[in-house]
Amino acid sequence: MSDFTLVRRQNVLALFQRFAERALAQGVPPKGLEQDFAARLQISPSMWSQIKSARPIGNKLARQIEAACDQPNGWLDEAHEDAPPTEEEKAFMALALTAWRASNAAGRRALRKQMLAIAQDS
Repeated sequence: MSDFTLVRRQNVLALFQRFAERALAQGVPPKGLEQDFAARLQISPSMWSQIKSARPIGNKLARQIEAACDQPNGWLDEAHEDAPPTEEEKAFMALALTAWRASNAAGRRALRKQMLAIAQDS
C-alpha cells in the first residue's frame, strides 16, 4: 500500500471520527453512524466499509469526500496531525514503550537521543 493511499485513509478516518464525536455530543445514538457518514459522503455503506479496510480512494472520490465534509480540495492528500495512528504506528509505539520501560536511565537517554536524531533528519 502506498503512503498516498495510507494518508487518504487516515484522513477519511479522522473525518469520520469528527463526524461521530459531533453526532454523539448531540445525543445521536452510535448505532447507524457508519451508515449516516456513508450517506453524507454519497457512497454506499458497503463502499465505506471497503474504504476503511483496504479500498484505495481515487482522485474523484477524494474530491467528493472533501466537498461533503467541507474540506478544501487536496485536504485528503496531505498528512494532518489529528489523523489516527495506523496499526503499524500503534505497534511501533507499543514497542517503544516496552523498550523505554525495560531500560535504565542511560538506556532511556540513548533511546531519546536516537529518536530525536531520526526526527531531525526527516
